[in-house]
Amino acid sequence: MSEKNKATIAVRHGIEADKHHGAVVPPLYLSTTYSFADFDTKRQYDYGRSGNPNRDILAETLAELEGGAKGIITATGMSAVHLATQLLNSDDTLVIPHDCYGGSYRLFTSLEKRGLLKLKVLDLTKSENLQEILAIKPKLIWIETPSNPILRLTDIKAITSIAKQCGALIAADNTFLSPALQNPIEFGVDIVVHSTTKYINGHSDVVGGAVIAATQELGDELAWWANNIGITGAPFDSYLTLRGLRTLNVRLKQHQENAFAIAEYLESSPYVSQVYYPGLASHPQHELAKAQQRGFGGMVSFDIKGDINDAAAFLTSLKDFSLAESLGGVESLICHPATMTHAGMEPKARLEAGVGDTLIRISVGIEDVKDLIADLDRVFNLVKPGQGLQVTKAEAKQAQQDTQQNASFKLTPAHTALW
Repeated sequence: MSEKNKATIAVRHGIEADKHHGAVVPPLYLSTTYSFADFDTKRQYDYGRSGNPNRDILAETLAELEGGAKGIITATGMSAVHLATQLLNSDDTLVIPHDCYGGSYRLFTSLEKRGLLKLKVLDLTKSENLQEILAIKPKLIWIETPSNPILRLTDIKAITSIAKQCGALIAADNTFLSPALQNPIEFGVDIVVHSTTKYINGHSDVVGGAVIAATQELGDELAWWANNIGITGAPFDSYLTLRGLRTLNVRLKQHQENAFAIAEYLESSPYVSQVYYPGLASHPQHELAKAQQRGFGGMVSFDIKGDINDAAAFLTSLKDFSLAESLGGVESLICHPATMTHAGMEPKARLEAGVGDTLIRISVGIEDVKDLIADLDRVFNLVKPGQGLQVTKAEAKQAQQDTQQNASFKLTPAHTALW
C-alpha cells in the first residue's frame, strides 16, 4: 500500500506522464495498433486489445488505491465478474452469497447450468455457514460487502481466515464502497472487483469494470484471460473513467453526508417499516461496518409500508430522484430492485435474499439534501403508503407536475450535523 493518501493517489497518478509534450493530463491514445521497433521486436504496446496507455494508467491507479499488485480494466462491470470465473474449471466449486447483485447471481447460475462450475449459495452473514465452507472446499469464494441491495455485511477477516484453512481464493465485489472507503486486500482478499460504472467514474456516462489482484502472479493470469476472451476496456472509456476517479474522495464525502441524513429521515417516517444503512446505530452490523470500512457509503435501502402498488405510486411521484437502475452517479437514483436490478433472480431466490415487492433502493446523489428530503416527504404525504392506496399511480404522476407543493418535513439539527 502506498504511503500517500488515497485522495492524492486518485488525483495525481498518471499526471505529467506525457514525456513528449509535457501534457499534465495523460493524452488519449485511440490507436488500435502500434508499430514494431524492428523485426520481431515489439514496443511496450502492439495491439489495442492487449494493451493501451490510458487503460494502463487507470489500472495502475486502481491497483494502488486498493493495495493490489495488478489491475485489469474490463469493458463492463459484469465482464469483470466474468473474468474472475475464468479461474474455475468444471469440477471447481464457487461459493456465493444468497443476496448478491442480481446480474452476478444470473451469471453464476447460468455458468453452473452449462456445467462450467459447481455452485453453492450460502448466507455468509451467519457464522455457521462460514464453517460449512471448510467441508465444501471451494476453489473461489465470492463476497459482496455491503450487499446489493440490502446492505448486509460480510465479516472479511472471518471469511478470509476460513478461506486460508481450505485453500480457497476470495474475490470481493467492492463496488458499493469503492477503494476510498474499503480495501478488502488489506484483510487478506485475493481479488477485488468493481463496476467502475458506479462510484469510480461517478457521472453515469461510462460503463466499465475492473479486477485488482493481490499478487502479480494472479494478476498476470487474469490479464491473460482478459486478453484471451477480449473483454478489455476501451481507451476513451478508460480516459473518462480516470477523469471521474480524480474526484472520488470529495464526491463520496457528500454522498455519505446526504445518505446519512436521508437514512435518519426514513427511519423516522411512519410510512417506512425498515431502513437498511450501516451508518445507522440501529443497523445490526453497525460495529462491523466501523471495523472494516472507513465510511458507510451513499446507498440507502428501505421497505415501504403497504404493497407493490404503494411502491409504484411512490416511485413515480418523485421529482428530484430519477427512477433508474445503476448507482454511484452525482445525481440521485431510486429503483425497485424486485422489478429492476434483481429481476433476473428466480422469485424464490429473490425473496430469500430479502428483495420483496416493497423494497426500494436509493443511490443518494450530491444534490442539496434539503431538496431531496423535501421531495421524499412530499410524496410520502401524498401517497401515504400502508394506509390504503390514497392515490392511483396515474394520479400520483399527475401530482408530480405540481411544482408548488410544499413539503411538511423540516430539517432538525441532527440532520444537519454533518454538513
